[in-house]
Amino acid sequence: MTTTKDQSLTNAGHKFLEAIVEIRQDRVTLDDAAFMARQFVQATLPHSNPQTDTWRRVNGNFALGIQAGFNPRTGKTYGLPYGIIPRLLLFWITTEAVKTKNPRLMLGASLADFMREVGLSPTTGGGVRGDAKRLHDQMERLFSASITFVGDLSEGTHKGEEVTDLKISSHRVLWWNPRSPGQNTLWQSYVDLRPEFFTAITAAPIPVDTRALRALKRSPLALDLYALCCYEAHRVERTGRTRSIPWRALQKQLGAEYDAGGEAAAWEFARKARAALKKVAAVMPSLHLDNLKGGIAILPDSHPAIPKKRTP
Repeated sequence: MTTTKDQSLTNAGHKFLEAIVEIRQDRVTLDDAAFMARQFVQATLPHSNPQTDTWRRVNGNFALGIQAGFNPRTGKTYGLPYGIIPRLLLFWITTEAVKTKNPRLMLGASLADFMREVGLSPTTGGGVRGDAKRLHDQMERLFSASITFVGDLSEGTHKGEEVTDLKISSHRVLWWNPRSPGQNTLWQSYVDLRPEFFTAITAAPIPVDTRALRALKRSPLALDLYALCCYEAHRVERTGRTRSIPWRALQKQLGAEYDAGGEAAAWEFARKARAALKKVAAVMPSLHLDNLKGGIAILPDSHPAIPKKRTP
């Protein structure tokens, strides 16, 4: 007898295969292009709830820090954004900012419409485990958080650092009820991005294929690795040189928490990353990978998922 879980896995696998066929058979167009801010590719958000109000990731000479926002109604913090939904939100925010060139992002007259825009389902119900409630919670966490980007500077023998402190939104109006996501309102919901954040995410965004995002949206690790591969594919196309990344460096860069278990945790991360990269390669046919001892290599015959001439 087929259980609900088995059926769910079967349906998910079927949809993933459909996505592979679509991507490999249909030539990519400008309508397929989405974008992710380069900073959130260099260092990523938590994969699971870190149960803390601060978070940091360090990737070489770049560091990302996030502090949870304060909720004046409850007297507590909102908590940190984590998992799949903030990633889908950041893809959507960056894409809208790049394409509209406007820091005011219109979210639509109903929560259901916006959920479809970011790749979620309004049919999962209004309970605490439904996509509507989860989206509302993660939007509060993401939009209220304070974000810091730190990068090293070098000019000749002089060394320094560049620090950018940001909040995503300066003002937002949401008319939605998570318990009734399909209910239309008379007024449009919108989010105003802070000027510094708008400038930061539109300066050098990474183009990605929305069809691949839909195929990988069940896994924050797969989404992170896909965005990273899109970024690295641009680098190897420009330089013509293989890009080698050790598992340990990749583990520190991404939002997956495997640090507690030492060597066993590193092995577990590598195992899960290899499995996720197989899915990434399946939905990114222009990507060519090779296995290294202790890491991966992105080969110089790789190309971006969205060719430059097809991006704005």
